[in-house]
Amino acid sequence: MATINGSILLIALPDIFRGVGVDPLQSGNASLLLWLIMGYLVVTAVLVVSFGRLGDMFGRVRMYNGGFAVFSAFSVLLSVTWMQGTAGALWLILMRIGQGVGGAMLMANSNAIITDAFPADQRGLALGLNQVAGIAGSFVGLVLGGLLAPVEWHLVFLVSVPFGVFGTFWAYRKLYDTGIRRPARLDWWGNLTFAVGLVSVMVGITYGIQPYRGHAMGWTNPWVLAALTGGVVVLVVFGVVETRVAEPMFRMSLFRIRAFTAGNLASLLSGMGRGGLMFILIIWLQGIWLPRHGYVFTRTPLWAGIYMLPLTVGFLIAGPVSGWLSDRFGARPFATGGMVVAAGSFVLLTLLPVDFHYWAFAAILLLNGIGMGLFASPNRAGIMNSLPADQRGVGGGMSTTFQNSAMVLSIGVFFSLMILGLASALPHALSSGLVAQGVPAADADRLAALPPVSVLFASLLGYNPVQTLLGPGVLAQLPADHAAYLTGRSFFPALISGPFAQGLDISFVFAVAACLVAAVASWLRGGKYVHTDRPPAVDVYTVIVTARGYRSAAYRMAANGNGHAATATTARADGQLTGVVFGPSPDSPLPGAAVLAVDPTGALAAHTTTDRDGRFRLPGLPRGLATATGAEPPSAAPGTHGRAAATLHLTLDGTSS
Repeated sequence: MATINGSILLIALPDIFRGVGVDPLQSGNASLLLWLIMGYLVVTAVLVVSFGRLGDMFGRVRMYNGGFAVFSAFSVLLSVTWMQGTAGALWLILMRIGQGVGGAMLMANSNAIITDAFPADQRGLALGLNQVAGIAGSFVGLVLGGLLAPVEWHLVFLVSVPFGVFGTFWAYRKLYDTGIRRPARLDWWGNLTFAVGLVSVMVGITYGIQPYRGHAMGWTNPWVLAALTGGVVVLVVFGVVETRVAEPMFRMSLFRIRAFTAGNLASLLSGMGRGGLMFILIIWLQGIWLPRHGYVFTRTPLWAGIYMLPLTVGFLIAGPVSGWLSDRFGARPFATGGMVVAAGSFVLLTLLPVDFHYWAFAAILLLNGIGMGLFASPNRAGIMNSLPADQRGVGGGMSTTFQNSAMVLSIGVFFSLMILGLASALPHALSSGLVAQGVPAADADRLAALPPVSVLFASLLGYNPVQTLLGPGVLAQLPADHAAYLTGRSFFPALISGPFAQGLDISFVFAVAACLVAAVASWLRGGKYVHTDRPPAVDVYTVIVTARGYRSAAYRMAANGNGHAATATTARADGQLTGVVFGPSPDSPLPGAAVLAVDPTGALAAHTTTDRDGRFRLPGLPRGLATATGAEPPSAAPGTHGRAAATLHLTLDGTSS
């Protein structure tokens, strides 16, 4: 749901802007368009680390459930938009930012929850399914936006509401924390400097691809330069802060783990190769290929999403399989091989003519999806396996930050490279082509002087650029056949094919380089590695459980320093007892509590930890068990074996024993 909403607007934007009465091609409205797309991405990139850290401190499931609720609430607010014009666009941007907060809460903790729940030899498949679901969602969003927006643009936002409401309820009922909480203080200075620095860099990139004072792009804009430079300086300050505070938000020490560092570097580079590709392919299909093959401009957004489905199929094929195989053989061969395959697919895209045969295009997209799927699941599993159990939330958030930041960075890089390619050849091609069809030279020069980003936005939104930019006044002065040709499906696509091809080649060369460097980084992660948490001390003690209607027996349990059960043995009297054994209470010096349910045969039936209100959830225990509190911590010295008396209070069917 979170990743679908990251891409669903790309196809639905024309209908949304028409719905609120804003022309995104008018001067000054380009920033509204960009922020509606990128505001969500920027917020999720900035907040995932903070929410991952909060999950480590207060419970990952609690943060995850809250993410569902926040996401659902802002989806409702988006779907009831009533304002028009710029005010309506600003409302959508603000609500998208709020939606991004919920998305960040989900993304920051989902991988940590799965890592906690699965043993190391099954995490590759489990995380692979989650990763593929997330990445595939970004492509499903393209088709979903194309289907819903023409019917009613509010449905683009409303579609998330029922899933969000059900997810909020279901997660609250069914999910429970199995990880280790680590109480700590919030790193306020770290959170502040990280947010300011990263937002500044993201804002600089966003405005850097917009025209500035006659320049095709805004990289010479003093405000852009100040935002980029200032953002980098603040991020350097953030790095210094994180090495000096007692409980840092961003665990710099994790970068000492080679598998973690190499995996995140590879993730950043692969994201930069993949992220901007989606935009480039949409522009390629909507602005050139689909119109030249008989599709009207208003229908190209939907069909662009449909024709990109082979990319999703490749992900769905390769992701789970590579995740399962990485459980046996490690992440390195599959993640590295996936990046090499992806680089090869980008090479093939450079060899493809602008007016291609679709079967060749689909085969290359399938290959690219397989390569990215081979990489994504093992790489994520390798990163999460390398983390200590009490830092999986913040580590997973750090990894997601690299991935989401790569999307924004790649949009800036790909758009800049495309604009550079278009700026050198498009003005002359556009001017000469219009004059040849009888357009007055002054109007032709006016259109030729438009920044290339306007042409890219027109193609991205499924507009007929010539009809939109020339206007009815100029077209009315032309012969009918010339006007029909200019506004038809062949003039504009044929006109920009040459300049567009130059931009494509530059962009794909960058993608090839990014994937190859990612392959090298992935190989340097080393062999199969799983972080093993060693408990600081083990205390062994015996608890006697006695309750009305049940026989007595002794259970011997070893609890590690975090209060979670490590081992348990049964010394039952007659083999017919059902009872509980649990470690230190929540208010003992050892944080947390673990509960074991033992069935009548003496086998372990269920285990759990304390709920939000201090009660225990004990699936599989006799009906009526409400509370179990009061176990005293062992009196044996840490690190030694000894016996200590324990006091137990049970409430069974309203009767205390």
